[in-house]
Amino acid sequence: MTLLWKFSATELARDFRTGDITPTEIALACLARLDAVNPSLNAIIARRDDAFLAEAQAASERFERGTPLSMLDGIPLSIKDNIPMAGLPTTWGSLALRDYVPTLDEWVVTRARTAGALIIGKTNVPEFTLDGYTGNLLFGTTRNPWDPALTPGGSSGGAVTAVSAGITPLAIGTDGGGSIRRPASHTGLVGLKPSLGAIARGNMLPPLLMDFEVVGPMGRTVADVRMLFDILRGPVEADRASLAAAQAIAGRSKKPTRNRRILFVERLGAAPLDPQIAASVRAAVEVFAGLGHAVEVGDLPLDLDFINAAWPQVGAIGLDNLFAKYPAWGQGVAPKYLEMAAQARQLPASRVLAIIDEVDALRRQATELFNNFDVVLTPSAAALPWQADQPTPTEIDGQAVGPRGHAIYTSWVNVTGLPAVSVPCAPSAQGLPIGLQLIGGYGADLEILELADAFETAQPWAGRWPAM
Repeated sequence: MTLLWKFSATELARDFRTGDITPTEIALACLARLDAVNPSLNAIIARRDDAFLAEAQAASERFERGTPLSMLDGIPLSIKDNIPMAGLPTTWGSLALRDYVPTLDEWVVTRARTAGALIIGKTNVPEFTLDGYTGNLLFGTTRNPWDPALTPGGSSGGAVTAVSAGITPLAIGTDGGGSIRRPASHTGLVGLKPSLGAIARGNMLPPLLMDFEVVGPMGRTVADVRMLFDILRGPVEADRASLAAAQAIAGRSKKPTRNRRILFVERLGAAPLDPQIAASVRAAVEVFAGLGHAVEVGDLPLDLDFINAAWPQVGAIGLDNLFAKYPAWGQGVAPKYLEMAAQARQLPASRVLAIIDEVDALRRQATELFNNFDVVLTPSAAALPWQADQPTPTEIDGQAVGPRGHAIYTSWVNVTGLPAVSVPCAPSAQGLPIGLQLIGGYGADLEILELADAFETAQPWAGRWPAM
């Protein structure tokens, strides 16, 4: 049982059906692993042990009868603490919400429960999920299993830490500017940011980043992430974006993974990139070329200047709106968030409309880009993991960078609503994980997962585990 926590989700799904393992055995192994590693990593911040075990026993009985609910039945996963789940606190990493316990699940939680998933608890986030590391005044700092002195990134840092350390094989998180992909890259995981609307949203917390934030899966292998995505995706009429995404995904002809047109964008302008990340991703590009894909090296043909300048204002406007609607939620928060909201109040209303106009323009540009290429390949993050309690790295490759310097490759993908997946490539000289990002046209979620799976087959990574 001590090694059961290493099983992938797809392995568990197979072995549950053969009777070699039961969901109860896995649940007990996951709780033992949680007890062993969570005190030093701080990934899980709310537990539901009794319900978790009861649900595992119910799943075991379903397998005995030969009536599993889905491929996800009996498989443990975690829920990020900005996704409401009935019966557990949804604190959003804030002292102001420490006693907030929703009475309704967000839709994605309902889908996971209905499929028989075993939810172990909630994972830590930075306050209001607006930072690229994971720490807050309520629960403290989450640490990277590969080096506990370093951060797993954010805002899904608790989620990726739980999977990377073997607490659960899967996690559900959110990605508003790279919050799944960058943490996945920092911890050696696969992280999918789906197309806008691919996973329907409802009963959610108020959005802070317009419609940029989506729900997505994280796991150790592409197959695991694909399995969870297939369970969670699909339209709900009340979420019109989900209707569009379902049509786009279904409408794309199933193309073979060979002979894709890939644009490799190593750098964005003069922004710095860690040399070890650059070398690892360049080596991975050779793997894709060896698989028969047509790789072109070039610049990203999109104008990101306005969006990059406006990005801090988007979050600030969202916070100001949040505190106006829920004044109590502004009590006890870190001062920087009150300052952000105050800065937003100084902006003219026309600024909001200008941002909306530029978002629409960038989405049209992105459509043209993916008329010429099937996939854009970039690093997932510009920096290796940094100190755990430091919100951002202050320099990369000897150059000073601002708060989003490490995040330059991911935010524009959220703005355009496109799907992207981060997959591991060769680690650094110190053994730290590195990830590359595959970006597809709107609705190309399954296509980029197929391409990622082919890369994983050529360059496997699931056998790498942190020493802990």
